[in-house]
Amino acid sequence: MNVKMFVQAAALAWGIGSSIQPAAVQNPDSGIQEETQKEVLAVSDHFVPARINDDIFARMKGGSYKDSCTIPIEELRYIRVLHYDFQGEVKEGELVVNQQIAEDVGEIFRELYEAKYPIEKIRLVDEYGADDNRSMADNNTSAFNYRLIDGSSRLSNHAGGFAIDINPLYNPYVRNNNGTCQVLPEGAEAYADRTVENPYYIQKGDVCYQIFTSHGFTWGGEWTNSKDYQHFEKAGN
Repeated sequence: MNVKMFVQAAALAWGIGSSIQPAAVQNPDSGIQEETQKEVLAVSDHFVPARINDDIFARMKGGSYKDSCTIPIEELRYIRVLHYDFQGEVKEGELVVNQQIAEDVGEIFRELYEAKYPIEKIRLVDEYGADDNRSMADNNTSAFNYRLIDGSSRLSNHAGGFAIDINPLYNPYVRNNNGTCQVLPEGAEAYADRTVENPYYIQKGDVCYQIFTSHGFTWGGEWTNSKDYQHFEKAGN
């Protein structure tokens, strides 16, 4: 039984209906000239990769940047971004990625911002003790975290700073685990059935998909043996 069949069977077992109605996304008020001017000024301070300074490294050390990390800190970049949250308000976020994809990531998030694409929050995974499951369960969008692929002994592409997870609660990781459909994070089972309409789902061909893939990223929602709907990655040199 493939992943799609597992998801459909699991959806029936969980009693999921034909539609899920999360909080509606509201358009932000852009009619106040003074706020608009401040926003324009703020944009110039964002989406630009920077070296990891001492303050940022202090937040990462022992968390996402573990003592066993083999990636030199000089190869990572810190990016402050702006994004629209689920209430349509402009928020500031932050990401750490590999320097090889940093320019692309800055451009991607600026394009998502310009498209007013809703992302609930973008925080360093260190805000969650570098616990990926906690970060996903809080629907936090994040990138670098020196960790293994869940359930394996192999390093994740997040460990090199080459992957980003977008709105992970609504776009879970779905896999066949010894004959059982497993959905991560826990609590995201209702969002595993992609036939259900949901404004926060990433779908092939939508604006999020198009922006990422136009910069050479691949999407985990197109994997064959499992589906990682939140996941975009780009190979390094």
